[in-house]
Amino acid sequence: MWRVFDAVFTQWRVSMGGPTGLDYSAVYPLLDRAAKDPQEWDEMFSDIQVMEGAALKQMSDNRAD
Repeated sequence: MWRVFDAVFTQWRVSMGGPTGLDYSAVYPLLDRAAKDPQEWDEMFSDIQVMEGAALKQMSDNRAD
């Protein structure tokens, strides 16, 4: 899963306040190639969202320091 997240780590949507989330149009094709079936796709997407949330929190904390 880390490989997929790492592959899209440059694909952040950004506003005036900083990153707002990943551009899912870049995530979906990688998941389509990596997942063996729809259930695995859903699990991988959920994992990506957890990593996305953690990264957004860390980036926000870094800006606050």
